[in-house]
Amino acid sequence: MSRYVIQSGTTGQFLAPSFEDGQPEWVMLLKEAGIVEDLESCAQLIEDHTEPFHRPQVVDLDELS
Repeated sequence: MSRYVIQSGTTGQFLAPSFEDGQPEWVMLLKEAGIVEDLESCAQLIEDHTEPFHRPQVVDLDELS
């Protein structure tokens, strides 16, 4: 299973489903960012909850070393 987060290239914040209610939210800390498990869900979150100024980037946590 892959683990992704969406990061704003502008603010550095992370867009991910809330741990509390699953609604997308921007958070500052990586440890507070909920994990997105597939690229299709990442694309949908980006389409529905970002603006071009966010410069959203998908980060594959498994590729970080």
